[in-house]
Amino acid sequence: MEDILRQLSVILRGMWLNRWWGLAAAWIVGPIVAAVVYLLPDRYESSARVYVDTQSILKPLMSGLAVQPNVDQQINILSRTLISRPNVEKLIRMADLDLTAKTKEDREALVLAVTKSLQIREAGRDNIYTLAYTDTDRDRAKRVVQSMVSIFVESGLGDKRKDSDTARRFIEEQIKAYEQKLIDAENRLKEYKLRNMNTMGTGGQDYFRKMTEVSEQLNQAKLALREAENSRDSLRRQFSGEETVVLPEKMSSASLAAVPVPELDGRIEAMKKNLDGMLLKYTDRHPDVVGTRKVIEELEAQKTQEIQARRKAAAASASAGAAVAPSANANPVFQQMKLSLAEAEANVASLHARVSEYESRLAQLGAASRTLPQLETEFTQLNRDYDVNKKNYDALVARRESATMAVEMGATSGVADFRLIDPPTVPSKPSAPNRLLLMPGAGVVALLVGALVSLLLSQIRPTFADTQVLREVTGLAVLGGVSMIADPDRQRTQRRGKIAFLGGVGALVGMFGAMTVWLLLARMG
Repeated sequence: MEDILRQLSVILRGMWLNRWWGLAAAWIVGPIVAAVVYLLPDRYESSARVYVDTQSILKPLMSGLAVQPNVDQQINILSRTLISRPNVEKLIRMADLDLTAKTKEDREALVLAVTKSLQIREAGRDNIYTLAYTDTDRDRAKRVVQSMVSIFVESGLGDKRKDSDTARRFIEEQIKAYEQKLIDAENRLKEYKLRNMNTMGTGGQDYFRKMTEVSEQLNQAKLALREAENSRDSLRRQFSGEETVVLPEKMSSASLAAVPVPELDGRIEAMKKNLDGMLLKYTDRHPDVVGTRKVIEELEAQKTQEIQARRKAAAASASAGAAVAPSANANPVFQQMKLSLAEAEANVASLHARVSEYESRLAQLGAASRTLPQLETEFTQLNRDYDVNKKNYDALVARRESATMAVEMGATSGVADFRLIDPPTVPSKPSAPNRLLLMPGAGVVALLVGALVSLLLSQIRPTFADTQVLREVTGLAVLGGVSMIADPDRQRTQRRGKIAFLGGVGALVGMFGAMTVWLLLARMG
């Protein structure tokens, strides 16, 4: 600590020896700095306050129906990114600041200067923003702030509309893409159904149901075939034992019923079997039972008419023929039995063909059953892709409608309302520079420059204040020192020199103090 104090004492002694040079430098620098402070151009700050109201009565009402953007975050980002080069260039054009910029370099300098002078200050969490601009011209500063307020409001609305349009355009593109996917999936599904319609129908259950139906139809056809074969065999037995007799002119109803008419007998027999089944479930007065009995009576009456017609035809042929005894070929019953037998043979052949067809279908379905799992897997994959695309498509359509509703809501009431609290104003007195603060600072700078000059000279031309410093610097042994005894004249000279130095410093400080007071009075006046 003693070494530090000793070194500091040595430095101060050296500066004291060069004090006049320092005072001269202070007096040279002081007036220059004071003149610079006084001649600084006045700058006026124009400002305006804008309140952004993000609360809307439609927001809670439309919750869940329309998209609710984070307006507070959007406004915060807007306030931070408002001072950008495109906005500054637009601001320069709106405020006519580019009239003085003739060259490209001047325009670049103007953009940089305006960017540095623009300010956006946020007042806490109340969404109140202060827009400020400082310029040497009061009217120009006011124009810039007015243009800045317009850009701030327009940027908020324009960006919101731009974002909404971009989102809607993106959703529309996605909807078209998914619509094309749905069309392709539907076409693939249609081709698959057309290709495998005979195998699966609309699903595996239809396929097994079809096999069951074909099996039942085959069984019914076989049953009908056996019935037709039995009827044919009966006709053959009757045909082999038939005698050549002529039907009498008058026959009882029992005799008429015994005459076979195969095309009607089969239907009557089937209706009677159906009637027996109905009587097991219904009463005699049931509409189905009554209707069935009526149909049976009509068929029996039709059979009677058919037999009468045959009898009349046989009698007519007998009277018109030769007077010989009727032969076996002239027997109408014989002829009718031959026709019935032929019809029975044809019916049996038809039923044989039907049974063969059903057996072939059942065999084809059985052969195709091996490919059924693969077809079901393919059908499931097609349906899964279609369901996923359909779900996404419906979701995109719903979001498009939600976005459209949000845009309409914003156009109707506005999601954010920009309110101008304080219009752009410019104070009558300049806001900068603060000469009352700069002028004392200039005096301090002048004194520091003087002290720095004294320090530099003391280092350039060093002196030895005592023998210890001399011994440390030279590294030689110092035998002793000679003290100077000042006489009264020298003391008086030194005293006058100190007073003159202090007077010079005081005059410099007084000059800066007087200028500061004068500036204060000028501002108050």
